[in-house]
Amino acid sequence: MYKTNTFQTDKKLAAVCGLFCPSCLIYMASSGDAEAVRMVEQLFDMKPEEGYCEGCRSSTRIAYCDTCKMFQCAAEKGLDFCGACPDYPCKDLKAFQSRAPHRIELWPNQTRIREAGYEQWFDEMLAHFACPECGVINSAYHLACRECGHTPSCAYVQQHREEIEAFLEESA
Repeated sequence: MYKTNTFQTDKKLAAVCGLFCPSCLIYMASSGDAEAVRMVEQLFDMKPEEGYCEGCRSSTRIAYCDTCKMFQCAAEKGLDFCGACPDYPCKDLKAFQSRAPHRIELWPNQTRIREAGYEQWFDEMLAHFACPECGVINSAYHLACRECGHTPSCAYVQQHREEIEAFLEESA
């Protein structure tokens, strides 16, 4: 299990859209986390062999991310993050943000990256997704900590529990 002290600031784990890769179920499943594998299969109808990812900016990503419009657009414009674009937030990013609860905080993430830099934001995200009891990084879909069972699993889940539970019920 990854704890906050496991990670060093790494831009390949900071998506251009503002997602934080260490809190991603697919990223967790890629490390062999059995519970994350089960959740990826259930929520995203994806088999483990279809979903190996080492981060949104890495060369090893899932097929969905290989066709990411935001990643391609940022690369074409020479931008590190969508929030630096004069067209931010564009229709593609708005559509992407609206589809799942792990994307709820894209707007505040982009603001924080602009204000404090991605390094500071990265450290803040480690704390935001860490269990307050044991420090394990959880995803938006872990209502209870995947290591110690503490509820809520992290600050993100505490803040967005209703939206997450509604999504999980729809996906069941």
